[in-house]
Amino acid sequence: MKDLKILVVDDEEYIRTILEDRLRMYGYEVLTAADGLEALEKVEAELPELVLLDIELPHLDGMEVLSRIRGEHPEILVIMITAHATPERIVEAMQEQKAYDFIQKPFDMALIRIKVDRALERQALARENESLRSGLKGEYGEIIGKSQKMMDVLRKVERIAASDLNVLITGESGTGKELIARALHNNSPRASKWFGVVNCAAFQPTLVESELFGHEKGAFTDAKARRLGKMELADGGTLFLDEVGDMAYELQAKLLRATQEKEFERVGGNRLIKVDIRFIAATNHDLQKAIQEGKFREDLFYRLRGVEITLPPLREHREDIPLLVEYFLQNAAQNMRDVQISDEAMEVLINHHWHGNVRELQQCIGSTIVLADSSVIRPEHLPPEVRSSGPSEAIQTGTLKEIEKKRILEVLEETGGNRTKAAELLGISVRTLQNRLKEYKSQN
Repeated sequence: MKDLKILVVDDEEYIRTILEDRLRMYGYEVLTAADGLEALEKVEAELPELVLLDIELPHLDGMEVLSRIRGEHPEILVIMITAHATPERIVEAMQEQKAYDFIQKPFDMALIRIKVDRALERQALARENESLRSGLKGEYGEIIGKSQKMMDVLRKVERIAASDLNVLITGESGTGKELIARALHNNSPRASKWFGVVNCAAFQPTLVESELFGHEKGAFTDAKARRLGKMELADGGTLFLDEVGDMAYELQAKLLRATQEKEFERVGGNRLIKVDIRFIAATNHDLQKAIQEGKFREDLFYRLRGVEITLPPLREHREDIPLLVEYFLQNAAQNMRDVQISDEAMEVLINHHWHGNVRELQQCIGSTIVLADSSVIRPEHLPPEVRSSGPSEAIQTGTLKEIEKKRILEVLEETGGNRTKAAELLGISVRTLQNRLKEYKSQN
């Protein structure tokens, strides 16, 4: 929490003093202001991460201060504090003016701390998300994740993107295989050329063949004109063979020749066409098993698998779920409306199995935003299948503790065991870190 600034705005000096002393004790840098005009001056000069803002203020009403902060610095979170607000003003602050949270006087300092910590942790997640995306090249910015498994995938992508090796991407449906394929292309020397996509799972093999190789006029009943295939269009670039494990067996020999010789004939044609293409294939099938069952050619498998990248299912990197949720909410705020998610709802999302992986999570957030009648998503707003599939409270708590433990140990490893530095990166005190490590030691 070090270096995070909180601005406390209240016209009562003793409240400013109490909040300042206690928040400093929690490790925050604290600024204070006694009225609305001074508050806006401090915001412009110091750009705090969070503002605790009283509604009843001299010179400039707290609601007007909130409106100006949200208009000029939407990244700054604001928690409203008041003793006299009507329900209508609370609704106005939360929904219309986009206050992050609301606290009634007389307040409980334990509750203040919980709300402040949660607000700043949520903001840190959003900023880390943005930093991760902006710090990577090309399409990497759309690949969200800070878990060890996802960072391993990104490092592998970065190492092999510049090569010309064919790549086989494996993983369950919805894990982002096409996104990885585009990242490989956009970070390769072929980036200025075409990136073509062929769905190999089409029901009619003739459609896939025509899509791949093109056809001559009159090659079949509906071939009324010559058509260039994706391989011809992707000359010099990259061709992504999606769901290659579902390709009809009779087509696999033609694809093998095309990948091996970099040449092909259009359907109905007899002229060899030479191309320079990098092939990236993806599948959610076990191709080794398909080979044994006679459903996939072994020689094609090894031709396509110059390098293999395996994407983990979302349930194996649950610690990325908050980042993904924040990313989807940010996109929704740009396209529809600004919506936040409660900690209780986030816990439900973290503990759901997500058979459809990231794609299912994205659809869940999208539909919830449209259907929810609130600016804050709560568990009851989530789809029934998501709410009902969570484990017991004891299991949920255990899962969250495992995620926390994994993250703490990862950061300790990254810092070479330096507890002070690790605590700073984690946003907790050294004492809290030491207590956690004692817990882990006692569990062994």
